[in-house]
Amino acid sequence: GKIICMSSVHEMIPWSGHVNYATSKGGIMLMMKSIAQELAPQKIRVNSICPGAIKTPINKEAWETPEALEELMNVIPYKRIGQVEDIGNTVVWLASDLADYVNGTSIFVDGGMTLFP
Repeated sequence: GKIICMSSVHEMIPWSGHVNYATSKGGIMLMMKSIAQELAPQKIRVNSICPGAIKTPINKEAWETPEALEELMNVIPYKRIGQVEDIGNTVVWLASDLADYVNGTSIFVDGGMTLFP
């Protein structure tokens, strides 16, 4: 079996003013790792996907103007905003047998955003 948790880059990157969100994502990480350890003997894999900046309505203010998008690109080395399909493709891979040996890890789909302090 497979369990895929949705987390965020904010399980690693602090977010001033959004302590509740960052705290919940840190909790998801430790929950995922604990469950992965517990269920691995039954061949159940548990992982998390951690999106960075994805072009969705929840973060529209970060990309809706050219100025905002330019500022966002300062923290994304790959120099593009993520698309919903980037997350979907990661889910498909992680749920497939191609990822059979991947267990108890967070997969950051963030264009390199977590590379910055």
